[in-house]
Amino acid sequence: MSGMEFSDGFVSNEHRELHRSATESADPLSVSPLNIGNKSPRSLKSPTSPNSPRSPKVQGKSGNTSPLAHDRQSHSSVDGRPKKGGSGGKGTWGGLLDTDDSYTVDPSDPNFDSSEECEQPNAKPESQDFEEYKRKATVIVEEFFATDDITSTANELRELDMPSYSFYFVKKLVSKAMDRHDKEKEMAAVLLSALYADFIDPPQVYKGFCKLVESADDLIVDIPDTVDVLALFIARAVVDDILPPAFLKKQMNYIPKDSKGVEVLKRAEKGYLAAPLHAEIIERRWGGSKKRSVDDVKARINNLLIEYVVSGDKKEACRCIKELKVPFFHHEIVKRALVMSMERQQAEGMLLDLLKEAAEEGLINSSQVSKGFGRMIDYVDDLSLDIPNARGILQSLISKAASEGWVCASSLKSLSLEPGKPSLEDSVARAFKMKAQPIIQEYFLSGDISEVNSCLESENRTSSSDLNAIFVKRLITLAMDRKNREKEMASVLLSSLCFPADDVVNGFVMLIESADDTALDNPVVVEDLAMFLARAVVDEVLAPQHLEEIGNQCVAPDSVGSKVLKMAKSLLKARLSGERILRCWGGGGSSRPGWAVEDVKDKIGKLLEEFESGGGVREACRCMKELGMPFFNHEVVKKALVTIMEKKNERLWILLEECFGSGLITMNQMTKGFGRVAESLDDLALDVPDAQKQFGHYVERAKTAGWLDSSFSFSKSNGTC
Repeated sequence: MSGMEFSDGFVSNEHRELHRSATESADPLSVSPLNIGNKSPRSLKSPTSPNSPRSPKVQGKSGNTSPLAHDRQSHSSVDGRPKKGGSGGKGTWGGLLDTDDSYTVDPSDPNFDSSEECEQPNAKPESQDFEEYKRKATVIVEEFFATDDITSTANELRELDMPSYSFYFVKKLVSKAMDRHDKEKEMAAVLLSALYADFIDPPQVYKGFCKLVESADDLIVDIPDTVDVLALFIARAVVDDILPPAFLKKQMNYIPKDSKGVEVLKRAEKGYLAAPLHAEIIERRWGGSKKRSVDDVKARINNLLIEYVVSGDKKEACRCIKELKVPFFHHEIVKRALVMSMERQQAEGMLLDLLKEAAEEGLINSSQVSKGFGRMIDYVDDLSLDIPNARGILQSLISKAASEGWVCASSLKSLSLEPGKPSLEDSVARAFKMKAQPIIQEYFLSGDISEVNSCLESENRTSSSDLNAIFVKRLITLAMDRKNREKEMASVLLSSLCFPADDVVNGFVMLIESADDTALDNPVVVEDLAMFLARAVVDEVLAPQHLEEIGNQCVAPDSVGSKVLKMAKSLLKARLSGERILRCWGGGGSSRPGWAVEDVKDKIGKLLEEFESGGGVREACRCMKELGMPFFNHEVVKKALVTIMEKKNERLWILLEECFGSGLITMNQMTKGFGRVAESLDDLALDVPDAQKQFGHYVERAKTAGWLDSSFSFSKSNGTC
């Protein structure tokens, strides 16, 4: 940066001195372009050559040594790390879901607050690795602003080999750029877009922006226009597809209402993203060029493949691929070619030949080939709705490519053909999906569980297991995109529906299999889905052994789904896990302390004992209401029935009559309670020899009284529903 550039606006003497020091410390002979190998930047917004009009170059000299070899200390005085490691705040899950232990109180931190020592009595000094990463990341950022060399920056970041700290690089890059001119701001935005996914995992980008928003109050001390500049960075990240639009609303719930972070998010949403033609305005705000949009490139890829199928000119097709100049987006060519070959099977041979030649010539590198096939594996279920036997066709394509040696099948996710598993008619599944969404959305507005049951009965008259699983998947998917209120409602509904456990298991299997795709729009999918899974176990919708069953069906060890299962198991093993999980979304009313499942069962047992020994119906009903867990009333039904059968005393039947008549226990909870007893009849028969006979009698009485649907039945041979 030349001295003249400081004339563009007010710059303090301190900033001038910082710039001078950083410039002097950067040895111009130490900068060398480093090879990235098979990795390449991903986003379309990144420059691909020194002539890119979008990212003007600052000329730097090259040498032989990596800048990291000098181990220089950062000259920056800004460290915007949010206090308490970002795990505090009302409405969050706090440290329960934290998997990164790198945040600890450091008295040398400029943001240090002495009150934090009291909050963290067992605090440890920050790890040496993180301190080292912070120092080196700062040097890399400074070097990037001096050279504008994306390839070298990406390579050096990869050499650090500390992906769990990448959020700090995002935070440092943006905070440094905020204090510089538009040129550096544009450079930072382009770099983030180029590094996204291939060099910095999406959740780390998400976390980095979370930290920036949380530290807005600190940043504004040194950067007066923090609100506007950071809002523009966030809006640019949304436009560049490296932050999901849901980031703004989700983050709004996690920061204090009077903080500058709220102003930043509001400015980004209302000041930038809500404006007409906002994408073009935001991209050009810092002098960015009129780059092609993702949709433009996708359209050109589609056109070149169609032209190739018509003409058969492989050389021309390869020339067009080169002219696109998007090597980091070649996975889209692979994916689109595979889809086209599945849709037009007569063109399959030609399209595979094109991909083979492009791969063998290095036009499309092996990383992009694998990524394209991986995306196809992720989307094959949706594709099956339009292309019968899509899984079988894709498996055939993978086998052909592997046999020709241009794709490594062992590096791809597992693609199970699931032989012998009956599937629904495509039209039936598609129609049910369309009808399930408005049912769930209406439930989120009304909270009427009985209405959901009525709708499900009319839409799924045959009680199809596949449709039940689809409903479970849709319910949780929609809830994960909403606030804690809807998440709690989804868990309550799941507990109230009398779906067989196998159907719920299949629903979670579908969710976990698609978790890698969901993570692109919802970076916290691991935490959300793990909590739903743990909550289902706590609510006894699933048994703990079902987690192993789900894990056995989701075989990819490095997938997002495997992380979900690992976190769910860890949540369930934690001390007081039942109480914490039940209260994770504010269940039962935020003013009351939560109950552990064991405590709830104990209280239900005691209130039934008191009623049986002469207590009043009204008092028993009041105690049930005070528990505040209507979705757990099936336990009342189960315990009451078991007691009646063991003691041959029907006083508790009176309580069940009153609870059903007053609406305190719904038909769904009755059905679930009777179902639980049916499942345990074999064990119960050890103490009550005529348990099956008695249970059959009470089932008929319950049907006559309208507590159970006439379709309710159980096998007297094994006691199952």
